[in-house]
Formats: sequence, C-alpha cells, structure tokens
Amino acid sequence: MQKEQQSFMKRGDWAMKQARRLPEIDLEFGLLNAVSAASRKEERTMSRLHQALDPTKTGREAESLDRTLRKMIVGQDEAIEQIVDMYQMYLTGMTAPGRPIANFLFLGPTGSGKTRTVEALAESLIHNPRAVIKIDCAEFQHSHEIAKLIGSPPGYLGHRETHPLLSQEVLNQYHTDTVKVSFVLFDEIEKASDALWNLLLGILDKAILTLGDNRKVDFSHCMIFMTSNLGATEMAALSAPRLGFQSFHQNGANNGSVVIDEKLNQKLSKTGVEAARRKFTPEFINRIDKVVVFKPLGSPELRRVLDIELGLVQQRVLHSPSEKSFVFTVTATGKDFLLSEGTDVKYGARHLKRAIERLLVQPLSNLIATDQVLSGDWIQIDYDSDDRRLAFTKEAEGLEVTAMANMLESNLEAPPMAAAACVVAETTKGQLAKSSKK
Repeated sequence: MQKEQQSFMKRGDWAMKQARRLPEIDLEFGLLNAVSAASRKEERTMSRLHQALDPTKTGREAESLDRTLRKMIVGQDEAIEQIVDMYQMYLTGMTAPGRPIANFLFLGPTGSGKTRTVEALAESLIHNPRAVIKIDCAEFQHSHEIAKLIGSPPGYLGHRETHPLLSQEVLNQYHTDTVKVSFVLFDEIEKASDALWNLLLGILDKAILTLGDNRKVDFSHCMIFMTSNLGATEMAALSAPRLGFQSFHQNGANNGSVVIDEKLNQKLSKTGVEAARRKFTPEFINRIDKVVVFKPLGSPELRRVLDIELGLVQQRVLHSPSEKSFVFTVTATGKDFLLSEGTDVKYGARHLKRAIERLLVQPLSNLIATDQVLSGDWIQIDYDSDDRRLAFTKEAEGLEVTAMANMLESNLEAPPMAAAACVVAETTKGQLAKSSKK
C-alpha cells in the first residue's frame, strides 16, 4: 500500500512539472512553427523567382579600373578586358587558391604598349607607375645569373651578400592599406635562358619561390606579366600595307584613318600565339592564364597617344622648377607634323615621345630660359611649312587662373595621371598662386 502511494505521488509530481513547462513547450513549438512557416514561405518565394542575371556586369572598383585604363591605354581593348576580369576575380575571392592572381603573356610588335599597360595598371591602383617589380630578362641570358633573382646558395661565393631581387620584402614594398597586390614584370622573356623559364614554372603554378637560403616567397598576391616581341616580324608583314603615314611633306596633312578589321585581328593573334608556342615549352605555355596579342596602332590610335603625351608635357610645365606656369595648344597641322615625324610602321609609337621631346619640349625650354615665355602666357604651336618645323607664337599673356584652367579643360585630353582635366586645373591654380606669391 505504501509503495503504491509513493508511486502515485511521483506520478503526480511529474505531472505538475510538465504542467509548469507547458508554456515553455508551447513557446518552443511556436518558434519552430514560425521558423517552419517562414522557411516554407521563403521556398515559395524563391521558387517563383526566374530573374535573368547578367554575368557581364562588373563591380564598381572593376568599372573604375576599366575606365581609367581606357584613358591611358590606346587601341588595346582586349588586354584591358582581360586585366579587369582577373582583377574582378581577385576582389571577389574567386581566384584559384595557391596560384598567382593572374599570369599574362603579352605579345606584339615594339611600340604597341605592352610595358606601358603594366605601368598604367600600377598607376591606376597604387597611383605610382613605378610600383612595378621589373625584371629585364636580357640580363639573364646565362643560367648562373639566376642567382641575382634568388640569391646565392650556402657555400657559394657571395652568400648572404647577394640580395635577391624576388624576396618577399621586395614584392610587398608597394602594398597600401587598400591595395595589397604586387605587379611583377618579366620584360622580353624570350631573351632569358631556359633556367629562368624553369624557375618560373613553380611560380606560375604554385605561387611559391624558394630562395638560395631556403626562404619561401609567396606570389599568391601577385599579377605576373611577361612581354615578348615574338612574331613581331610576321605581324608587321601582315599589317604593313594597312598602317603608317605617308610623307607629311607630300600630303601636307594627316592621312585618312587606318582601321584594322576583325579578320586581320584574328590573323595577328594567331601569328603571335603560334610564335610563342614554337619558342616556349608546352608546360610553360600551359601555366599562362591569358595570352594577349597587342595590335599595331592605326592613325586614330596614334593621334590619341599624341594627345596623352601632350597632356603629360603640359603637366611638366606646371610642375617645372622655373615657376613659370603657362599653357600651350597645338594646332591640327602641328599634330600632323609630330605624328609624321614620330611614328613608323616598324617601331609603332615608341619614338613618338622622342619626337615630341626633340621638336616641342626642347624649343619650349629655350623659350623659358630666355624669358620669352612667362607665367600666365598662352603659347600657340603650329607647323611652319616653309621652315618645316614647329612655330611658337604667344597669343596672350597675363591670363587669370580661371582662364588658363578653362583652356586646359577644353583643349587638353589629360590622362588619369592628372585625374582628369579638373585636377590639372587645380594644379594650375596652385602653381599660379605659388608663383604670384613669389
């Protein structure tokens, strides 16, 4: 009897405990039901979504990079697109783990902008065109010269005295708080010995380099670029009938626009890739992400290059130690003369800068040194057909800051190095204000 009473009391205590837990149980079941209902509702909502997505769109940072590069690089849209695509993958964390961000091989004739593209990328992201670790492969034509890159191994003469060019400190020296990307350029890779190509196999595939003292260098935050002139002779033969300027003195003006059609583009690309495959081993080519063939520049592209170079000369005037800030403009015939003197089918736009230095910058320096040009002047540069040289004329003097800034905005196509014409104008104002104080 006593056992039955104890058993009954235990069952009663258990029932009372369960009764007290009823609100908690109801709450738990209520939460579960709410979550389940929300999940079912979400499933119903997701099942009704058939929204088309556009994978060709890029993020704001990639779009900004694309716009900046297109202002600085002329006529090489494919190279810009490939660079922007790989940088977008890096920003979203979708690059292959344990590999560099991208491995590029740039092919094409001299003067087409291969090296300049890498410098423009560094300038766009880090605001420093020199933030490129450049390896001149012509200095590594012998296998023993690889020690310059990785240092001498223990036991060899110069161990601990040779500072490797590809150490981790060298790679990270240009990193900023916002951009932690290194740009490594192997210029004219075809001139290097096979030992350098074999050294690159591990870097391109595993993003790891072992130095002479067994230290490891991580290339996973690097964009690796290799340039080469392989196939340039064949490409020049294909494009020579379509490119170049006739004698300026015979025509007296610029020729009509020269356009490279899509069919010729495909031939040039195929020629460059085949030349690379004949030169490099299959395992080397197989580790390259993108092979980009740079096209020769036609007349419209060369004119844009000229405008960019003239904008850079104007910046030099504004930042010159002489404290004589003035503006200059070049007429259409003056530009045609510079183009005829500074471009060639074989050399592209390579010596266009040298022609500008010889025909425009050097005479300007004489005018500055002899006080023929002062702060606030406007210099007009035209072509003198009688003397076959550029003629310099002072059109105005004592220009206000606003007037000079407006002239820069309307006449100069300044590259992003000046962050558009408004920044050039601000620079002008600062320089003029500084000169006026003196």
